[in-house]
Amino acid sequence: MSQELIGKKVAILATDGVEQSELTGPKQALEDAGAQTFIVSPAKGQLKAWKDKDWGETFPVDVPLSSAKASDYDALVLPGGVLNPDKLRVLSEAVQFVRDFDESGKTIGAICHGPWTLIEAGAVEGRNVTSWPSLETDLTNAGAHWSDEQVVTDKGLVTSRKPDDIPAFSQKLIEEIAEGIHAR
Repeated sequence: MSQELIGKKVAILATDGVEQSELTGPKQALEDAGAQTFIVSPAKGQLKAWKDKDWGETFPVDVPLSSAKASDYDALVLPGGVLNPDKLRVLSEAVQFVRDFDESGKTIGAICHGPWTLIEAGAVEGRNVTSWPSLETDLTNAGAHWSDEQVVTDKGLVTSRKPDDIPAFSQKLIEEIAEGIHAR
């Protein structure tokens, strides 16, 4: 286990329909680097992940979204799946939670469809990002500079395209969290 993130707390904002591998892969990598991770969710008590083409495992919610504060964490992870960010981006408290991280300069990682919530939070304008290919137009229309790369980093914002990118995404996320606050 590396010790890069000892003492760091990372919120993982997710709800029912989160892509299981995009929740568990980065979560495990962050914990292996010494971070404490917390699943923050509007779901009551637990959430159900999506795995491949069907429902996957159930995960306990560590912190209800209604009581979560960005100031309690060092970084935020937005896993994808289609259902998860589509539900989150229409919840004002989820959008505000993401906006608070962005405005504070704390690291945010978003993979696959996760950047949908970043768009709602106004966190992509002028930023370099990547995502699942179907979000290219949405991100471009929101003012982002989209490219089809495994991982794109822009001042503490780490984005990736798909589950195959999780190892590279997780490593870059760890590096950015270890660096601390990023000037916008």
